[in-house]
Amino acid sequence: MVVGIDLVRVGQMAESIGQFGARFLGRIFTPGEIADCTRPATGLDASRLAARFAAKEAMRKVLRPERDEGLGWQAIEICRTPSGAPEIVLHGGARELADRAGLVAFSVSFTHEADYASAVVLGERRLSHVAT
Repeated sequence: MVVGIDLVRVGQMAESIGQFGARFLGRIFTPGEIADCTRPATGLDASRLAARFAAKEAMRKVLRPERDEGLGWQAIEICRTPSGAPEIVLHGGARELADRAGLVAFSVSFTHEADYASAVVLGERRLSHVAT
């Protein structure tokens, strides 16, 4: 088992969205994540985006990339299962890092309250995997 955790201030997420707009959102979040965090009546929900950002950061801690591996933010995607539970989908470099580390399954939980959002990610290793 490998664990990662992160805490994000919702106000900081709102400030980044306000300052950098679509450029910031498009660099960090997938179109699906943005859609999942947008409400017809109120627009983007910074607390939901902050929770997903915390989940991406927690997943990076599980993957433990080297500095020069250039893991992009969109390579870690937070989706919803049909029941509504969050799940992590890895793409490209993130998937390769997980495969190299022998990580076969992930569990994510996040929460947001007042001005903070937090996420915890657990990564399960293959039983036969020996870390290198």
